[in-house]
Amino acid sequence: MNRFIPRRWQRWINRRIPRSDVQLLTQKNLFILPTSAGVVFAMLLLLMLITGINYQNSLIYLVTFLLGAVFIGAMYQTHRTLAGLELTLVEAGEGFAGDDVLFHLRATAGKQDAVAVMLSADDTGVGIGHVPAGQSREVRLPVTSQSRGYLQPDRIRIETRFPFGLLKAWSWMRPVTAGIVFPRPVAAPETPGVAKERDQTTAATRSSDGNDHAQLRPWREGDLSQRVLWKRYARSGQMVVADWEADKGSPHWLDFDRFAGAKYELRLSHLCWLVVERGKSGARFGLSLPGQAIEPDAGPAHTVRCLRALATWGQQKPRDAVGLRHGTRQDPDAKASASIATGGGL
Repeated sequence: MNRFIPRRWQRWINRRIPRSDVQLLTQKNLFILPTSAGVVFAMLLLLMLITGINYQNSLIYLVTFLLGAVFIGAMYQTHRTLAGLELTLVEAGEGFAGDDVLFHLRATAGKQDAVAVMLSADDTGVGIGHVPAGQSREVRLPVTSQSRGYLQPDRIRIETRFPFGLLKAWSWMRPVTAGIVFPRPVAAPETPGVAKERDQTTAATRSSDGNDHAQLRPWREGDLSQRVLWKRYARSGQMVVADWEADKGSPHWLDFDRFAGAKYELRLSHLCWLVVERGKSGARFGLSLPGQAIEPDAGPAHTVRCLRALATWGQQKPRDAVGLRHGTRQDPDAKASASIATGGGL
């Protein structure tokens, strides 16, 4: 019974406020209740009314009804402050696991000013302040992340307690667009044996047909079929790919299988650290993940592309019907074991 009521409440809210990156606040999706100060104020009014009835004191009646009118006026004004306000998700943020990911939002007031507006998600919040009628105010809301993957806040709360703090009006926004959380960088251990073995394999797979300028490597899952040397495969049964031109230099491949014996999430954290370091130095590098390979390149755009690949590897974008609080990962080692069965295990 204790779980049944919250589940029914959640389903009712989800039906009333569907997922959208644009939320217009109207009477259908606005809620209002007294604050703790408002409850105390209402109890005092009730006590004053009982006292006035008991003593038949006109002055107590006057003060009671006057303060009651103020309470009712505050209720109208509090609701009116948020009515017509439109909240738009401009851009979902990106960041590393454990950090606050910033979501860029825009609040546009309707015919009335929006005063003392607050935005919050989970335990973090930020104030928008005063939004004049017909104007917009942009704000960046920090959302706490716990693990890599897609970060889709289940609800972003918008609230005001204007004018007297006796009542609070609020609603929610349930964004569709999810942010991306990169793995937490963990310094990678030195593995010279693996690098030496890779160099020996590359040297052994160089073309013996006079193609001295092509550096060849064994085929990886995700490589384009056009780059496979099919004649060599038909002759020797060895599937290799023309990886790079020797006169352009040999890029350093960051390989998922480099850290044999480590758990999958730790491997991704090591690779994330290496990607960040290569990005800082401006060196060319490629990223090899089971089922996915990013060709060697350099620059900030390439670094971000590799970080996104590490963040979303083995993940699926959140569905509208399922709101997960901190991304979509549940048991990555269990899920990844099936997808890596053909790409290398522990």
